[in-house]
Amino acid sequence: MHGTRILEEADRLMTVCNSCRYCEGLCAVFPAMEMRRAFSDGDLNYLANLCHACGACYVDCQFSPPHEFNVNVPKTLAVARAESYAAYAWPKGLSGAFARNGLVITIVAALSMAVFILGFAAANDRAVLFGVHAGPGAFYKLMPHNAMALLFGAAFLYAMLALVMSVRAFWRDIGEPVGGRADGGSLVQAIRDAGELRYLDGGGVGCYNEDDRPTDRRKLYHHLTFYGFVLCFAATSVATLYHYLLGREAPYPWWDLPVVLGTLGGIGLVIGPIGLLVAKSRRDAALLDETRYGMDAGFIAMLFLTAISGLAVLVLRETAVMGPLLALHLGAVFALFITMPYGKFVHGIYRFAALVRYAQERRQAG
Repeated sequence: MHGTRILEEADRLMTVCNSCRYCEGLCAVFPAMEMRRAFSDGDLNYLANLCHACGACYVDCQFSPPHEFNVNVPKTLAVARAESYAAYAWPKGLSGAFARNGLVITIVAALSMAVFILGFAAANDRAVLFGVHAGPGAFYKLMPHNAMALLFGAAFLYAMLALVMSVRAFWRDIGEPVGGRADGGSLVQAIRDAGELRYLDGGGVGCYNEDDRPTDRRKLYHHLTFYGFVLCFAATSVATLYHYLLGREAPYPWWDLPVVLGTLGGIGLVIGPIGLLVAKSRRDAALLDETRYGMDAGFIAMLFLTAISGLAVLVLRETAVMGPLLALHLGAVFALFITMPYGKFVHGIYRFAALVRYAQERRQAG
């Protein structure tokens, strides 16, 4: 017996697939499945997060609906994957609220923080809100740097703590002891597989989305989103070093490294999320977990809002609208931080952990 109905269904499907093995060349899920004769809850959550939702096994399967066996691996693992986020979340009490009302909560959080920052500025000096500020330190006219660093640093540290605790629980449940460490070779292989999105290609032909014609569009949008996020994080990290090590305050010139990295990352985070939202809206309902659409859409929308508001601040930073735009941008960043551990963001981290586990298993079996 399993802990949830969807894990019972996943067990049934993996048992059928283990007998057939027609799809073993499509992705990592099926070779990992073949290493097991029985499936614990941890095994099934591991396989669910190893799945990249390319849809190839659904299209290729001779037992998919309307066959009486009703084998739909992508949708079943999508539901199990989403439920695993709540199962391993820390603290557990928050995950359910975000899953039910993800889009609403992220928007409300972003707008609330933006209003708070505007109110903070207005309480000190109303002229600051729509004043024209230029040169180093202009951003901190709205809110002092120390207050900004304290507020957003606390939100970021909380997000990191919650993510570490949840991934620790996941890592333990998929077969590794709490203190278990991945070997270097497995980590390198997992980094390579994750960086290339190796298993989002249906075994080489592409990803299935709205019909039976595979394409690489979802893979491209995922790359733009992921590497856009990485570039934006790198821009923030460099700016932090500038501030504390070199004593240079933002905003920086257009040609400076934080601005270049942030601009490229922002462009990726505009194009990628738009593409992912369009692809999700067109995705075949047979492959989609409709019940988790709110949190998925909320995370993608918040990435887009963070990027577009950041680019707007960059372009209009020496005009009277800089203050409201900066408040909106900071609100989006704050909402992104506090929702990170409870929504779609964690799928990348869990998937990476699953890829590390898979690399270990392959090395041990070989």
